[in-house]
Amino acid sequence: MTIWLSAGILFTLLSIAFILFKWGNMQVVGVTPVKTFTFIAILFTSGLDVGLIMFPLTEFAGYADIKASPEYGFTNPLSIEFGFWGFLIWGFYFLTCFYFCVIEPKVRFFEIPVVKLVNNVVIIGTCAFTAFLLLSNLPWYLPAVGDGETIVPMFYLIVFAAICFAAYSSTNIRYVRFLSLTTTWVFIALIVGLWASAFVFGDSVMSAYANNLALIGDYFPNIHHFVLPLNDYHEFYLFWWFAWSIMIGQFTSRFVGGLKTYQVLAAMLIFPSIPIAAWFAVLYHYHDAGIPTDGLVNFSMVFVGIVFVINSLDSLIRLYTDNLNLTVARLGKRNYLLLNIVALSLLTLLFKLNFLQIQWVGAVVIAIFFACFGFILMNKFKAVKVINSSPKDNAIDFNKIETIS
Repeated sequence: MTIWLSAGILFTLLSIAFILFKWGNMQVVGVTPVKTFTFIAILFTSGLDVGLIMFPLTEFAGYADIKASPEYGFTNPLSIEFGFWGFLIWGFYFLTCFYFCVIEPKVRFFEIPVVKLVNNVVIIGTCAFTAFLLLSNLPWYLPAVGDGETIVPMFYLIVFAAICFAAYSSTNIRYVRFLSLTTTWVFIALIVGLWASAFVFGDSVMSAYANNLALIGDYFPNIHHFVLPLNDYHEFYLFWWFAWSIMIGQFTSRFVGGLKTYQVLAAMLIFPSIPIAAWFAVLYHYHDAGIPTDGLVNFSMVFVGIVFVINSLDSLIRLYTDNLNLTVARLGKRNYLLLNIVALSLLTLLFKLNFLQIQWVGAVVIAIFFACFGFILMNKFKAVKVINSSPKDNAIDFNKIETIS
């Protein structure tokens, strides 16, 4: 699996370099272009899930234990955490976003029936994994509800409610956009709230936060360490990012609003990484200073984590139901909701019972990458070679952008 993952990563990076060389200054326009801030909000909130909120506090200590994991010794735990979530790996999303916006309309690889089926199985499976992450992490953050180890009915009920809410939100694309923007502001409010609690109303000195941001900066001179998997846990993360990459690219490609290719890449690498860095710097201070997070802080993190899950799920439900023509218009709202709620609930339980693993999903996505590349070389090379713009039908109507944003 490590060799397969490494091959996928190197292929992705080489593909990004080729896209920049050939189409770097080309304007990229999606079928439903929006303002840049809205695009970034949709990208950020759709491209991340509950793990961003709930994982770091459980991981910092492990990254600091270089006796048990000497492979982390090249930098600090905060830089490691950022490397697993920020900057370089957002290039995965750039590649697929550009492909679906510019190349897929000429190639139509994902309209091949077997490819469409496999792709949508990947999307549905990753949706369920997102719900499973919430289910698995709730005991750690709400120990008063359970014993911190077993999953109690209340946790199942919370996850089921999130799935139901997301299914309903996916019935209208306006709900999806609204929830993306709302999630962005809720996340910013969480960062500001925890920061103020520690540095304004608490006893922490402001320089500690600045020092943490400096620790994150150590990621960049060590960026080469994060290209290939450091160990099995990093491998898990990278497969996870691959699992998300096709569906997030397919979804966000609709909303690109006329940025040039290199600007799309810069926006995807830089803008999501800023709030991630700000968030991790706050969390690391709580960890390093031993500030307790029980009570309101944990509750706030769980609330925002649930909002992230809902936001991720509604985007992806919307995507696979559109792809498979399982829309509200065709099925009716009641049948649409029942189908998605039952399917995602059952798949979530399969992840809980270890019948499914996200690494398998990521490996399938890498196979799709290579199959698509082979299909282009054999059948669509000339069509791709002459591409010099986004599809003509995706012309920008600035009045429309104002309306839908």
